[in-house]
Amino acid sequence: MRPSHLLAIGAPLVAGSAAAQTVSVTVPQLKVAEYHRPYVAGWLEPAAGGPARTVFVWYDIKKRGAEPGTKWLADLRSWWRKGGRSLHLPADGVSGATRAPGTYQIPLPKGLAPGAYVLNVEAARETGGRELVRVPITVPRRGGTAKGSTELGTVTVR
Repeated sequence: MRPSHLLAIGAPLVAGSAAAQTVSVTVPQLKVAEYHRPYVAGWLEPAAGGPARTVFVWYDIKKRGAEPGTKWLADLRSWWRKGGRSLHLPADGVSGATRAPGTYQIPLPKGLAPGAYVLNVEAARETGGRELVRVPITVPRRGGTAKGSTELGTVTVR
């Protein structure tokens, strides 16, 4: 994913300066008869509650016509409820194409206010399942790791 400006949803979480952190997301190779690349969204929320900020969303950005790729974003239910439905897509620096199995690095937004957050990563796949992985982190110092069981592999914040 190319670096660019990130879009905040709701009230901004940006203030002060903090060390840059990186999210590592693994999309596992699944042994299934009919494989479709998953739609995946990642967002940050203050641990104490508050507005969500979308960090990335991978979907079929090239699909057009009667059923554009955005139609299926509602399958990312948690992200959709937390602010995905109000996000104007494609969002510069946030939107990207679906990814093949592998591990991907995504920078967290720069300038996050110091404090406790939860990074949420959700995946949904056609003829597959849906999974949400939550990683508690502290900005600027403490990352974390969580592991999915089906649609997502390891999610790490460093």
